[in-house]
Amino acid sequence: MTRPRPGDEPPSAPTVAAHNGARTPADTGHAIAEARAQAAAAARVRLPTATAEPATPDYTGLVTRAIAFGIDALVINLAAIGATAIVALALNLFQIPSKIDTLLAAIGAVVYLVWAGAYFVTFWSTTGQTLGARTMRFRVLGPDAQHGHVVSRRALLRLFAMVLAAIPLLAGYVMVLFDDRRRGLHDRVARTVVVDAPETETPVRRRRARRLPA
Repeated sequence: MTRPRPGDEPPSAPTVAAHNGARTPADTGHAIAEARAQAAAAARVRLPTATAEPATPDYTGLVTRAIAFGIDALVINLAAIGATAIVALALNLFQIPSKIDTLLAAIGAVVYLVWAGAYFVTFWSTTGQTLGARTMRFRVLGPDAQHGHVVSRRALLRLFAMVLAAIPLLAGYVMVLFDDRRRGLHDRVARTVVVDAPETETPVRRRRARRLPA
């Protein structure tokens, strides 16, 4: 029986796999590491990868937001008019001095401002949508809120900034036309964004859903 010479040893498994074109465990590990590195680099520069494509939000424009604000103003004023009519009818039953009438008018103005402010802050901090925003199907989002909704402190800050944005000839709102994320002065101050919410359920969509066959 002939003893094999030192140069005649059988090739190892990795060598045979390399000659046959197969990937070794080391090659697979390098490929996985390279793929992870590419994904991390793409995430840093916000580029889509082959495995996952990040969703880009659609920011709501100025016209849509203006229409929604008009709807909100209508709701606020109708509620205020209704409450004022009820109070006026109740006061007609009594003889109220003129000085009391002036005081009641001042109190009514304060109550109206509180009601209007509470309307926006409550909706922003609960659902992110006022009635006008729900009708026009968009939502206000904040950076530090649960489920993306604006927390109460940030909603109050946004409301105050809305007043400031209207003072210089609505210049704070015109900023929406030139900002890449459609942010006005109040959005910049409160660090909020307004995005489209096509999944919003509206009365029209509910009626259409009832008409569809089960």
